Amino acid sequence: MAMLEEFKKFAMKGNVVDLAVGVIIGGAFGKIVDSMVQDVIMPPIGKLFGGLDFASYYLPLNGQPYGLPLAEAKKAGAVLAYGNFFTILLNFLILAFVIFQMVRLMNRLRSTLHRQEETDKAAAPPPPPPEDILLLREIRDSLKK
Repeated sequence: MAMLEEFKKFAMKGNVVDLAVGVIIGGAFGKIVDSMVQDVIMPPIGKLFGGLDFASYYLPLNGQPYGLPLAEAKKAGAVLAYGNFFTILLNFLILAFVIFQMVRLMNRLRSTLHRQEETDKAAAPPPPPPEDILLLREIRDSLKK
């Protein structure tokens, strides 16, 4: 029972919940980027390279004929699937760029908020001195007289 309570405390910490939300959104965003690369970007690139699906470009390493689809060529032996690699690399670069832009924006917002807080602190009047300091000042002033 104690372990269940400990797990509940762990799972309800802010960082764990934030991480879970980030992973879920990241997975969904990864699928969007994957679809964009495979369905929007790579078809025109494939058209430029001869009209084939760019992800199916490969070099046969076991003497397979060149005309086979990638899945069949893999069944026949080892292949160097460089087209698939470039597609996945493009996925990664787009995803990394978008995440970089998001972090950059968050850092800008954070620095703007930090500057605003400092401006607010500077504009606020200083708090009145504590009562004991006021009494000491009165004593000092009366001793001077």
